[in-house]
Amino acid sequence: MWQQKPSLVLFLVASFPGLCLAGELETSALVTVVLGQDAELPCFYRGEPGEEVKQVAWARVGDGEGTTELALLNDIYGLHVSPTYNGRVERPPPPQDPNDGAILLRNAVQADEGDYECRVTTFPSGSFQAGLHLRVLVPPLPTLNLDPTLEEGQGRTLAASCTAEGSPVPSVTWDTVVKGETINRLFSHPRSASVTSEFHLVPSRTMNGQSLTCVVSHPGLPEDKRITHTLRVAYLAEASVWGHEDPEQWHVGREGIMLKCLSEGQPPPSYNWTRLEGPLPSGVRVDGGTLGFPRLTAEHSGTYVCHVSNEVSSRDSQVTVSVIEEEASQVDVDVVSASMVAVGVIAALLLCLLVVVVVLMSRYHRRKAQQMTQKYEEELTLTRENSIRRLHSHHSEPRNQSEEPEGRSYSTLTTVREIETQTELLSPGSGRTEEEEDRDAGIKQAMNHFVQENGTLRAKPTGNGIYINGRGHLV
Repeated sequence: MWQQKPSLVLFLVASFPGLCLAGELETSALVTVVLGQDAELPCFYRGEPGEEVKQVAWARVGDGEGTTELALLNDIYGLHVSPTYNGRVERPPPPQDPNDGAILLRNAVQADEGDYECRVTTFPSGSFQAGLHLRVLVPPLPTLNLDPTLEEGQGRTLAASCTAEGSPVPSVTWDTVVKGETINRLFSHPRSASVTSEFHLVPSRTMNGQSLTCVVSHPGLPEDKRITHTLRVAYLAEASVWGHEDPEQWHVGREGIMLKCLSEGQPPPSYNWTRLEGPLPSGVRVDGGTLGFPRLTAEHSGTYVCHVSNEVSSRDSQVTVSVIEEEASQVDVDVVSASMVAVGVIAALLLCLLVVVVVLMSRYHRRKAQQMTQKYEEELTLTRENSIRRLHSHHSEPRNQSEEPEGRSYSTLTTVREIETQTELLSPGSGRTEEEEDRDAGIKQAMNHFVQENGTLRAKPTGNGIYINGRGHLV
């Protein structure tokens, strides 16, 4: 591989070990590259002014494998690449410094990982060398393995496992709200390592539809890789039948009645309807979990059973319905209606009777009051006329006829007392008419001729007085 002239130059330069070594070689102790990408191996000589880099030689140094030449960079003859790396080693893109001996390793593979050495020959300072380590990152390609079946009630089981292989060893974690337990298993390989993480749980229906995510972290990945799986837990809930809660709806002639069977499960369950007394009545429609009835008749009575099943289990639920005869239902309705009508009529009659009684009683009391008032006025008028008539009759008798029997004196006294009583009754403010007040004035004028002594009326002594009896009553 090597040409004769470059070897001679290298030999001549190396023959002057006594020259002053004033410069230094700059490189990196660690170079990291991702699998499949290009790796740049740095090697820069920083010397005194006037110093020149004559040749740069690159070699791979392996433990127990010796040294493998990669390339030789000469200031006169250019770059020469070893057949092993032909087409893979290049100079970095320009501009280039004469003292820069870096090379570019294309399409790095995992086998390229190892130690490399850069040897620089200068004039007049002599040769320099420096080593570096190339690290090739192998990003993982994670895989998610699922357990074939998760069933409610089967106890602790493996839900999923996630495997990732790379260099260096990748990190595997889980992101989920589901409660579970994680177990990690590590496996080593010649140039890489793999890890397998297992996620164990106790299946329940609450986990169905929840997300289980495997998260893989690695320095060769620009970001974490996530693999998400949706859990499927097989289960079957208890079945129940709805639609018979109100027995009064189940009467002959009713339409639109249906029974509905309710359940849930994973996978979704299937439904089947039967009747204990025999086959389903004619006209009954089965639509999944719904049993629809046509116009109800007595033959629709019976016990209906809903069978629910899926791959996990099966459930049954039954209900007994009784269709009420139309006549009986109609009689009950008529009786209730008639009772309500009768109660209403009776209440209306009682109310009318009460109103009539109140009106009649009011009229009766009004008429009674009027009659009593009229009778009282007639008696009062008659009493007044009699009193006045008697009084005037006494004043008009001749004096020579003044002697009367003793009984006549008693009559006159009685008449006077009646006049006095009527006078008290006809006192001012009693609501009398003008005619009645004139009559009372006459009575009062007549009373001026009498005086009351010890409960006895006596005539006032006047020249016109006469004795009417032996007791000395003066009239």
